[in-house]
Amino acid sequence: MRPTTSTTPGNPVAVLLAALVTVLGLLALSPAPAHAVSRPAAAATGLHIGNGRLLEGNGNDFAMRGVNHAHTWYPGETQSLADVKALGANTVRVVLSDGYRWSRNSPQDVAAVIQSCKANRLICVLEVHDTTGYGEDSAAGTLDHAADYWISLKDVLAGQEDYVIIDIGNEPWGNTNPAGWTEPSVAAVKKLRAAGFQHTIMVDAPNWGQDWQGVMRANARTVYDADTTGNLLFSIHMYSVFDTAQEITDYLNAFVTAKLPLVIGEFGGPADQYGDPDEDTMMATAEQLHLGYLAWSWSGNTDPILDLAIAFDPARLSSWGRRVFQGANGIAATSREATVFGGTAPDTQAPTAPGAPTASGVSPTSVTLTWPAAGDNVGIAGYDVVRLNGTTETTAASTTTTTVTVSSLTADTAYTFAVYAKDAAGNRSPRSVPVTVRTEKGTGTPGAGCSVRYRVSSEWPGGFQGEINTGNTGNTGNTGNTGNTAISGWTLGFGFPNGQTISTMWGGTPTQNGASVTVAAASYTSTVPAGGSVTVGFTGGKSATNAAPTAFNLNGAACTTV
Repeated sequence: MRPTTSTTPGNPVAVLLAALVTVLGLLALSPAPAHAVSRPAAAATGLHIGNGRLLEGNGNDFAMRGVNHAHTWYPGETQSLADVKALGANTVRVVLSDGYRWSRNSPQDVAAVIQSCKANRLICVLEVHDTTGYGEDSAAGTLDHAADYWISLKDVLAGQEDYVIIDIGNEPWGNTNPAGWTEPSVAAVKKLRAAGFQHTIMVDAPNWGQDWQGVMRANARTVYDADTTGNLLFSIHMYSVFDTAQEITDYLNAFVTAKLPLVIGEFGGPADQYGDPDEDTMMATAEQLHLGYLAWSWSGNTDPILDLAIAFDPARLSSWGRRVFQGANGIAATSREATVFGGTAPDTQAPTAPGAPTASGVSPTSVTLTWPAAGDNVGIAGYDVVRLNGTTETTAASTTTTTVTVSSLTADTAYTFAVYAKDAAGNRSPRSVPVTVRTEKGTGTPGAGCSVRYRVSSEWPGGFQGEINTGNTGNTGNTGNTGNTAISGWTLGFGFPNGQTISTMWGGTPTQNGASVTVAAASYTSTVPAGGSVTVGFTGGKSATNAAPTAFNLNGAACTTV
């Protein structure tokens, strides 16, 4: 939960201490030396830790993709778990109370929550929220009190190791003397193991979960080694303290490098008075490193900008909710259901290579390619056609079938193409045998239908803006038709002499293969009336020399250059 107390360092001494602890944390999280004594591996019971990863009982890697749900404050919102699942989540972190600060959730209630998670095929992370901000918030309870609560629920939790993770206490230390977090964390873990718990246990960071002083980072190895089973998972909460990509990637990679398991147990995206969290980097890096993340929170926040769903209505996702569920690296795109519910293991097998493509329908500006289908253990999702130029590949077209027409080519030019297959999991096949084809010569009369003027309108170190003028008008910024009939649909071709590249274009869509450039008409410039013109402009990159192209063609026919 995002606290009302600032999590930002408040004075230069605190900043200096934070920097020192961060350095020490990096050292503490270094991988154990080869001579380190290792404990005997415990038999895996349900969800467990292996080689620094969260695994299912069958050994499959499991990355949480889900949200937090404020059950203890909204016990009547029982539909929420089904709604979260319907949007693609594979995990839900459920807020409970041990009775220290809020109304205690009974064993019957907790059993019902677990059953609802299982019925909706969700892994269930159960957490005690009363510990939030201990040491700074006088109303907060201790980790020891939370551990006693979990022990009181042992009969409810026994046998649920495949489905339930126990988060001992939410954000169990504030910003006051966060170094005091380590000893109570060790003691709580030992207490639960002594009581016979075999579940994966989750431990939240101090500093209201954000660990900006690096205490968990520096002492994670000590806490982890205190667990006799090795099934301990650390949780970092990422809000406005984590507002730069470097902070996020440094923190997550430190745990991965040290082979210490980590999940983003809470995170937010909307900006607040303390800063603007970089949720894009959080989600992208979690996906890259195969770490779990759980967004805060489904609904019911006193700060409503953090509601993923407005008034618990899944049909009314907020902008934050749309980002988490539907955005890049979001839940819909990256979540995989736990195999304990019958979900399939991640597909890591690449398709076989497609057959060699053959060319047909060759024209001055296009060619149709067809190839034998690839094979896959699950199914082919599509094909990428690439243009080869030495060791360089450029995507020319994508399709879900085994044939495609590649357009915007230059007349009387040799092109080499190859094909890749891809499956729904993003696995890509080996490249097919390539095919080389030469486009036909243009049928127009050089100089009879078009004329081109090219000029650079502005330059700066490494870049420039250019304009292409074609036609009989002589107006800057126009591509024109000097013929007697209208041109409906056009492709302009030319070559850069000094390695220039096009970055953005208006009036057309560029395709560049090395020095060769083809520009296809935009929808609003596709028709050029007789004697008329259309506008094409662009920005690009350059080196020290930026000479103009010397030859242009329109639909394969050469144009005069003016």
